[in-house]
Amino acid sequence: MLEKEKITSDFMDIQDHICKELEIEDGKGKFQEDKWTRTEGGGGRTRILQNGNIIAKGGVAFSAVEGPTPEKILQKLNLEKADFYATGVSIVIHPESPMVPIIHMNIRYFEMSNGVRWFGGGIDLTPHYVDIADAKYFHQQVKETCDLSNTEFYPKFKKWADDYFFIKHRNETRGIGGIFFDRLTANDQEEMGSIFDFVKSIGYLFPKVYRHFMAKNKNLPYGENEKKWQALRRGRYVEFNLVWDAGTKFGLDTNGRTESILMSMPPVANWEYMNQPQAGSKEAFTLDHLKKEIDWVNI
Repeated sequence: MLEKEKITSDFMDIQDHICKELEIEDGKGKFQEDKWTRTEGGGGRTRILQNGNIIAKGGVAFSAVEGPTPEKILQKLNLEKADFYATGVSIVIHPESPMVPIIHMNIRYFEMSNGVRWFGGGIDLTPHYVDIADAKYFHQQVKETCDLSNTEFYPKFKKWADDYFFIKHRNETRGIGGIFFDRLTANDQEEMGSIFDFVKSIGYLFPKVYRHFMAKNKNLPYGENEKKWQALRRGRYVEFNLVWDAGTKFGLDTNGRTESILMSMPPVANWEYMNQPQAGSKEAFTLDHLKKEIDWVNI
């Protein structure tokens, strides 16, 4: 039987692997670990890398929390009252260069003492400047990983990501999407193990694709105009995470650790009243491609 202890241990291994890979590619930055405990039960280890060669601020967080399920969560998820256990790895990387994309990944497991249990997660890319070749590469890698488990996963989870990572009040996607999935479960133990294998494969895909973008884009030239645009795009990232992101709301509703929940915030962001990119500019090109249902694999 797939036990929560095995899931927790494997998630910790994934956190270790990702931190090691990112440190190697950055070449300078080192993750600082901050272990914490939750009063109601459980805790975690938040690792932050700041002021690296490539990474301006990156967080790779692991948590395993438990206790009585808060009433807000029971109502929101339509669950019967019972204790819960939740564990996962959550990552957001904000690069120094505006030519290197922001990336996010999350893999998680949730169970309750009454037998309810499921996996969730996703991975998505938020370039400051949309590059068609980069977008195609990212989605190809994600699709290939999905296809190894189930060929229905990528189209289903891509649409889910398009709908989820959408800034409704801006009518634009947060980036070029990726995949998002939640409440993946099964009654059969073998099938539940297969779902877990898929979830782990997304975790191990993360450093592969992001090291690719770090190496490929870190030396691309940029200037003051690109840094200004980066700050504005970071502002959009903040808006999504604070207004729409379910993970942020879950963490705060379960009395999670605020610093770890808000590690996804960029080191610097900006908002400019009525900013309108010049027609034909690479900034305008980017906005034109922050839309749902783009077939990035075959674009």
